[in-house]
Amino acid sequence: MSERFRALFIDKTDDGQRAEFKDIAVDDLMAGDTVVRVDYSTLNYKDGLVVTGAAPVARTFPMIPGIDLAGTVETSDGDFSPGDKVVLNGYGLSETHFGGYAQKARVQSEWLVPLAGDMTTHDAMAIGTAGYTAMLCVMALEDHGLAPDQGPVLVTGAAGGVGSVAIAVLAKLGYEVAASTGREEEGAYLTGLGAAEIIPRAELSGDPRPLGKERFAGVVDSVGSNTLANALSMTKYGGVVAACGLAGGMDLPASVAPFILRGVSLLGIDSVQAPMEKRRAAWARLDRDLDLSKLEAMTRDVALSDIQNYAPQILAGQVRGRIVVDVNA
Repeated sequence: MSERFRALFIDKTDDGQRAEFKDIAVDDLMAGDTVVRVDYSTLNYKDGLVVTGAAPVARTFPMIPGIDLAGTVETSDGDFSPGDKVVLNGYGLSETHFGGYAQKARVQSEWLVPLAGDMTTHDAMAIGTAGYTAMLCVMALEDHGLAPDQGPVLVTGAAGGVGSVAIAVLAKLGYEVAASTGREEEGAYLTGLGAAEIIPRAELSGDPRPLGKERFAGVVDSVGSNTLANALSMTKYGGVVAACGLAGGMDLPASVAPFILRGVSLLGIDSVQAPMEKRRAAWARLDRDLDLSKLEAMTRDVALSDIQNYAPQILAGQVRGRIVVDVNA
């Protein structure tokens, strides 16, 4: 008899959607050439949208949510061997393919990244899509030529997952980091991660001007909308902005002035379909450039059974740093 394991499913109903735990077997999973015994998943903003049904992220029902997973390969017809430690971000998990909120996952081997260095599966999910995306942002800024001696780097949504990891990485690399947050009580947390300046969210969330005072050489933005527009208006001549999120909205009420008068560059960062070469490079950089003691300070562990309680909190901006989901608890 096939081993059975627990998974969280969401499904459509006449009133919206419902979530329930089920005991299933590997044969109940979607197709894939590799079976991973999952140790941990995460709770990201996108997971909050899927679990609560606040946005139509899932396109196939029923769906197992969880856009991240880390664990151990059990069987593979691909390039992995049983016992290999792996991490998976994106590739349609929670949208078109069953995700990480289950004790096992069947996926394609070409989606998997082997864990770098001494990183554990718990470390990998403490980083998760949020931290991996933050690293993609940092790499994009560097590829554009940004260096620490050019001036401060603004990180918006600073107390969230992307923001927390971005601050820690940038500070370790020698950048002066300005952290924007709407939670003033998190000031000590943010300076502990390496922020040199705390900027109240209100300074960036009002109606944007075409051009503001030049303040930042670079920006990592996970908020969008007015915040991104204001950040663009305050970016120095020749500066660069990496945009990766929409917590504040999908709109961009900006003008072309920063682009044509200051030569500012706006870089879009996608983590879901990023090429494997870039993924491996990002995870290698995280192993090298992220202080694990800082990672520990920004991480909270929760059980899979509690995920429905935390999902609304992350959408309301009430979650600090990273949440690791123990799918076996």
